[in-house]
Amino acid sequence: MKDNRNMILAIVLAGIILFGWPFLVDKFFPSATQPSTRVENGQVVANPQPEADPTADTPRALRSRAVVLAETPRVRIDTPRLQGSINLQGARIDDLTLTRYNETVADNSPPIRLFSPGGAAGAYFAGFGWTGEGLTPPDGNTVWSASAPVLRQGQPVTLSATSGGQRYQIQLSIDDGYMFTARQTVGNGGAGAVAVQTYGYLSRADIGSDKDSWTIQVGPMWVANGAAEYGINYDDVTEGAQSVSTTGGWAGFTDHYWLAALIPDQGRAAQLRFRPGANGGYQADYRTAAPTILQPGKAVTQTARLFAGAKEVDLLDRYEDQENVVFFDKAIDWGWFEIVEKPIFYLLDWLFRAVGNFGVAIILLTFIIRGLMFPIAQKQFASMAGMRVVQPKMKALQERYKDDKAQLQQEMLKLYKEEKVNPLAGCLPLLLQIPIFYALYKVLLLTIEMRHQPFALWIKDLAAPDPLTPVNLFGLLDFAPPAFVAIGVLPILVGVTMWMQFKLNPQPMDEIQKQVFGLMPWILMFVMAPFAAGLQLYWATTNILTIAQQKWLYSRHPGLKEAPAK
Repeated sequence: MKDNRNMILAIVLAGIILFGWPFLVDKFFPSATQPSTRVENGQVVANPQPEADPTADTPRALRSRAVVLAETPRVRIDTPRLQGSINLQGARIDDLTLTRYNETVADNSPPIRLFSPGGAAGAYFAGFGWTGEGLTPPDGNTVWSASAPVLRQGQPVTLSATSGGQRYQIQLSIDDGYMFTARQTVGNGGAGAVAVQTYGYLSRADIGSDKDSWTIQVGPMWVANGAAEYGINYDDVTEGAQSVSTTGGWAGFTDHYWLAALIPDQGRAAQLRFRPGANGGYQADYRTAAPTILQPGKAVTQTARLFAGAKEVDLLDRYEDQENVVFFDKAIDWGWFEIVEKPIFYLLDWLFRAVGNFGVAIILLTFIIRGLMFPIAQKQFASMAGMRVVQPKMKALQERYKDDKAQLQQEMLKLYKEEKVNPLAGCLPLLLQIPIFYALYKVLLLTIEMRHQPFALWIKDLAAPDPLTPVNLFGLLDFAPPAFVAIGVLPILVGVTMWMQFKLNPQPMDEIQKQVFGLMPWILMFVMAPFAAGLQLYWATTNILTIAQQKWLYSRHPGLKEAPAK
């Protein structure tokens, strides 16, 4: 009766895992980026992803983006990483595409668009300005003059305007990455002193298509007073303004792979703020904390920066280390396991640059990890051999002291000491694998360096799930199965290799445990199906190496294969 109850409990638990996992993972552990490919009629084709462009022209657009861009005079932006333009009406940076990143894996896919002008769908733009007593600064309708028609690296452009007796200049420059520098100068041409404060702003019409989750920060974030704040979301901003005062820090909107951030002078006190936009959107801004009193005939210059681009790890680290942008690497929400995740990323990125294929780099990473853990695995197998020998004695003790749990524990500990075995030794490799596995999961999920990286054959994006599934006869049937049952080839390989691994393990004496272990590989096959193909490739390779390792260690410990004595 007890065995039947245990079996029913095991089946119920397996069902909860199988059917409850998709709901849990969607909230707390997003399994992968959105599928970038599908298999159709036996061919791998790119999925259309208009949501990858948060400002694409749609029926909701007030006007075509091309029409809006043509309505005002502009300065062109031309760098190897960025293309776009600066709107001279309002001095806004409101037209920006990332030339190195495309929306999909298709050859003719357009580049990712980050900024788009007001008046088009999903407007998203940045600007700098002044406020203060005695000032009538330029506004959104002011048309500025430009010192050059094109902004390039090493070729800054100065925007100039006059308003209320004061002369205003914004000198914009851009580096080899995604960082704009704005030198804001105001000259007092009036008869009296004025109080001057500078500010910068980011205006966004909607929240974009990326989803915020427990493991990925999407939405407003700032770094203030030596700490990164991930707890603010768009709903919080809608309910009311959020603000903080700090010296050193930044604020902006982060998407899964993209970031727009305002960076005030890191040595000057400033107020960072998020607030609802005028037309239902969202705004991030900063303002210098104390005004500067500017006497007639004098001028003052203050410098701020704007990052608008991809969250490339090396670039973020460079801006933090070399340009003193406080905690800029926190734009990627590494989480608690950063101490493991970053080394995994750097090693994987180095392997990728060495071999030129990200899938091969994952396989090499697996070999390195298994090689480092090999001595531990040897001890594990030796311990398993010892446990195999003492199983009959353990069974006898369980029968003898089944009504005295305290005495049973004492006798078990005595037996382990006499036989020199450790029942927990077999768990150590698994425990060591957990942070490594989770770190690789986060690296595949978070870092843009892994986005749209192919492996071989039908695997065109290792950061997305395996698109090839037998459920629709590998794409020959014209329907897309739901993610829950779309079990790809790689998850199937994970399940099969895990089943083979369990079969090679010493079989437990308890029949219920045998049945649970028999079900586990196939449950994990369903659990792993929606995860990134790169993670599945790592697990399958780990299983294959473990099987080979088991075969070799069985030759060293033949007691593992022998049936325990009665």
